[in-house]
Amino acid sequence: MVGRRHDSREISDKLAQADQLAAKGKTQREISKALGVSIMTYHRWKKMLKSPEPVMDGAGNEISSGLSVPREASTEDTIKRLEVENAQLRRLVTDMLLEKLKYEEELRARQGPRLRRPEKG
Repeated sequence: MVGRRHDSREISDKLAQADQLAAKGKTQREISKALGVSIMTYHRWKKMLKSPEPVMDGAGNEISSGLSVPREASTEDTIKRLEVENAQLRRLVTDMLLEKLKYEEELRARQGPRLRRPEKG
């Protein structure tokens, strides 16, 4: 199934409609069905609305912009923030892998050499 691109005006209209439906107590499934989009698209649009940085569509057009911050400064800040986050995630993954290896070694030590049962027959 091929998706369809929505322009920023259409997205903002649909999100306004979604807010009205949410105020009436509709579920996210009912809201996304009424908007004619998937639940994931609805969540992505909501996230995009809260995003402080401009979000670009596939054609390079700006879909939404958050705060009025110069793009260069915003991009540099974003890159630095992502580099820090990447380093933290690498440390986490490394720690998890070391812990996994430790548990595997413990498991092997507990199991010890297993003797095979003689086959019946």
